[in-house]
Order: sequence, then structure tokens, then C-alpha cells
Amino acid sequence: MTTPTAHTRTAPARPCTTPRLDALVAEIREAVGRGLPPDLTAYLVGERLAPHLGTADLLTAEQCEGDPDRYRQHLLHAESDGSFSVVGLVWLPGQRTSVHDHVSWCVTGVHEGEEHERRYRLVPAEDGVPAHLVATEDVVNPQGAVCGFAPPGDIHRVWNAGAGRAISLHVYGADIGRLGSSVRRVYDLPADR
Repeated sequence: MTTPTAHTRTAPARPCTTPRLDALVAEIREAVGRGLPPDLTAYLVGERLAPHLGTADLLTAEQCEGDPDRYRQHLLHAESDGSFSVVGLVWLPGQRTSVHDHVSWCVTGVHEGEEHERRYRLVPAEDGVPAHLVATEDVVNPQGAVCGFAPPGDIHRVWNAGAGRAISLHVYGADIGRLGSSVRRVYDLPADR
């Protein structure tokens, strides 16, 4: 046994993968490589993601594990040039995000269970009225649902309101492995509902 020195660096472990996940990553790589605007890229990535959702051979058992304290993020792939990342989120019943927006375009697809989402619009401070959020839409995304968006206008909260586990795949137009999160800002503002 040797003790690492300051000069020894261990390469980060490559996430465990499946042949189906590898195929999905290749399809996403092709779509992102077209260099289209963020909204069109998100649309194309959503088309590639949809056929893989709900398949038993997409994720490993470890990639489906949750955390009893908060939703769990599994980094499934980060493209070496930083152009996109694929993340699996595992939600146990009652787990939720804060109200937030994102660092880049994003496509989400529900792999198992369902996700609830509340979307918001930011109303800036004006004439002595403080900035606040207005809920614009409540959405229930069942297994197989895909949606995409690009900032600005991507403020939302997501949660698992069901009795069982929910799993979603998120594809971001950024290197989430390096950033650690897709969240750009958390909003702690009054909301109308």
C-alpha cells in the first residue's frame, strides 16, 4: 500500500453506464453538435430522450437509488468539451426542489413515476411593490413526459407528490460535473400561490 503524495492525482471515476445510456449519449451528442440555438437544441434532445424513457436497461440499480433526506442527483455523463451533461434525479415521496432557474437550456424526461412542477414568472420591483413571483402553470409530468426550456423564463419548482419513487433524466447544456448543479439562482421571494 502506498500513500499518495501531493504530486499524485487520481482521475475521476467514469460514471457506470449501460449500452442504452451510451446510445442515448451518442444521440444527444449528434443533436448538440449541430450548433443550433438553445431552444431548437432542447427540442432535438427531447426527441432523442423520449424513446429511452421507461426502459429497464437505461440505468443501473445504483443510478436508481434515492436519498432519504433529499432528492438525489446522479451524474450519468458529462461531455468532455462541456457542451452537455446527463443527470438522473431520484425523488422519494415528498421530496422537492427550491424555486430556481438554470444555468443553461435543459430537457427533462420522466423515467419512472411522475413529477409535479409549478412554473413561475418573475415580476420585478416597481413603484414601491417588491419583486415577487407569479405562478403561471401547474404541470403533472407522467412517465414518458418530456419537456425542454431555455433561460430566461425557466423559473420553477419540482416535487414528487406520489407514494412511490420518481426518476427523471435531465440533459443540460453545461458541464454539471464541473458546476456541481444546474441551478443558477434560488428565489426566496413572495409567490401568489
